[in-house]
Amino acid sequence: MTYPPAPRGDDADALHGVTVPDPYRLLEDPADPATVDWSRAQDDLLESHRVEWRARKRLHDRLAELLGAGSVGTPAWRGGRAFHTRRTADQEHAVLLTLDAGGAERILVDPTIVDPTGATTLDSWQPSREGDLLAYQLSVGGTEESVLRVLDVATGEDVDGPIDRARYSPVAWLPGGGAFYFVRRLAPDLVPAGEEQYHRRVYLHRLGSDPAEDIEVFGSGLPATTYFGVSVSRDGRWLAVTAAEGTAPRNDLWLADLETSDPSSPDLVPVQVGVDARLDPHVGRDGRLYLWTDRDAPRGRLAVTDPADPDPENWTALLPEDPQAVLEDYAILDDLDRPVLVATWTRHAISEVSVHDLATGERTGTVDLPGLGSVGGLSERPEGGHETWFGYTDHTTPGRVLRYDAASGRLTTWAESPGAVDVPVVSTHQVTYRSADGTEVRMVIVSPDRRPGHPRPTVLYGYGGFSVSLTPAYSPSILAWVEAGGVWAEAGLRGGAEEGETWHRAGMREHKQNVFDDFHAAAEFLVAAGWTTPEQLGVSGGSNGGLLVGAALTQRPELYRAVVCSAPLLDMVRYEKFGLGATWSDEYGTADDPEELGWLLSYSPYHHVRDGVCYPAVLFTVFDGDTRVDTMHARKMCAALQAATSADPAQRPVLIRAEGDVGHGARAVSRTVDLAADQLAFLAGQLGLEPRDML
Repeated sequence: MTYPPAPRGDDADALHGVTVPDPYRLLEDPADPATVDWSRAQDDLLESHRVEWRARKRLHDRLAELLGAGSVGTPAWRGGRAFHTRRTADQEHAVLLTLDAGGAERILVDPTIVDPTGATTLDSWQPSREGDLLAYQLSVGGTEESVLRVLDVATGEDVDGPIDRARYSPVAWLPGGGAFYFVRRLAPDLVPAGEEQYHRRVYLHRLGSDPAEDIEVFGSGLPATTYFGVSVSRDGRWLAVTAAEGTAPRNDLWLADLETSDPSSPDLVPVQVGVDARLDPHVGRDGRLYLWTDRDAPRGRLAVTDPADPDPENWTALLPEDPQAVLEDYAILDDLDRPVLVATWTRHAISEVSVHDLATGERTGTVDLPGLGSVGGLSERPEGGHETWFGYTDHTTPGRVLRYDAASGRLTTWAESPGAVDVPVVSTHQVTYRSADGTEVRMVIVSPDRRPGHPRPTVLYGYGGFSVSLTPAYSPSILAWVEAGGVWAEAGLRGGAEEGETWHRAGMREHKQNVFDDFHAAAEFLVAAGWTTPEQLGVSGGSNGGLLVGAALTQRPELYRAVVCSAPLLDMVRYEKFGLGATWSDEYGTADDPEELGWLLSYSPYHHVRDGVCYPAVLFTVFDGDTRVDTMHARKMCAALQAATSADPAQRPVLIRAEGDVGHGARAVSRTVDLAADQLAFLAGQLGLEPRDML
């Protein structure tokens, strides 16, 4: 077997006196005839292998069964109504529902009714304060180019919009529902060519008016890659605007008193500007400004102050930093004789919930969770109450919504995932291992048995970036793999937030190699402990995790037998020129700086492919609608590996799976099943997980 010939040239970049070859640059253009021909040949090559993946049908069917659990979202309460999402076993997408005070339920937005092809997704939604209006955002084909509309909750009819260029915009309603603040990009003809994805501004939109007449209230003069957050206090008095340059782990904050300034021209007063820390504001019904921050507290803390005088010197500590747990979220329950604050934490990536006196922050109790799992989506009644709702999941529990009543101290289930599934019995435990520099790293191992017994086909998964933590969650892919006799391991690498912001920064910029070292050490631990062997070890990762496994296969090709690399970044010299790459320079560094170019070149997977190396088998998966990570990364890397590897292409193939009308984020369930079945079947064939293991 031979690989399809790839268009190869002599392209190179001269950067700061360094020549950086780029032989497959022609593959950056998906519309170039040579790229089109190469891609079609790769499609044929993939299909010739896929028909030999004997485990695929069994895995596909089991994945569909496990995804039949469906999903349920945490409710947002407005005006006596609850708004939440739910997906049943027979639905391709979750629908958005409303539940009135009498218990009557209605569907407000069903993406499949909007688009029977399943290519349309519900990206975001926000009810008005009174609960009679709903702002919602849809996008098509995986592009995540959200279009904002407003519907009347009583009739289900759209009453405003569409407003384009509102990708994942926050919506901050003013009381009465006549207007809201939101974020929108400038029109393409107002920005330099190639920067159409950037240049956001905060606007005030009045319901029923032409979006072209929206009033710009903030953002001019800030860097093009700035992201904004916007919120308005429950009483409508305080407007908060946050700004972060790209995905940098820091943001600025301004507050405006809308009682003393015109909402169309708010007098925004700086609270924090130019400080290397994050700040998340919320004005409570008690009039205090609550500030979650990692300023002088890498694991997070909660401070309070007067919003009329919010200078940091006036902040009072309410929840101090915990030396081992990361403060994630909080809810204010003030309809009690003694108001309380409910806080959620993660300790080594496992969730905890605590209860505190709202006035002093004193811990008064804890909430016992159903298991060692993850909590998210904490919500409360904005008009005041004594209940909070939050999502819960673990490795064997489909997502459910729990309700904590602070008046009685009881924790009950508000809603289960609607589908009934037969979840396999698996063993889950957390281990600690040491990385190359001696740092302790934690890893969760999901397996048929608690002890190795004998080496098994094993998948090691990681992410390691952007403060993203890997926490326990129900995963049909993990369960299907382990039920079939394999082992699945997830490593909490540096670059994530499993141990707070210090952990994140230990794996970004010039420290990025720490992430890869943590990953290699996880693989070595699994082999040394008897869980697997290099011939039975595969790795999987997507997006930033695709960069991770790309570095793994180029740095330690002998340690891994197979690689699934999904929607990856792989050319770290040119990544800023494509997709949303320009917003990630604070995480990785920029090729425009000579020192930072050195960081990038030290590990950029595309630039470390070497001729004559026996590389692992690789399956790249990419999505044509992906507007975050350009598909060029995988095409160029695939071509480079196919040309360089000394491995038998029939035994250790390098393949690319390209899919249309989907993108980096949400997708229809049937698409999810097909993708996961291909990824697991590829790994099963390479690692020796035979169909008979699933009998």
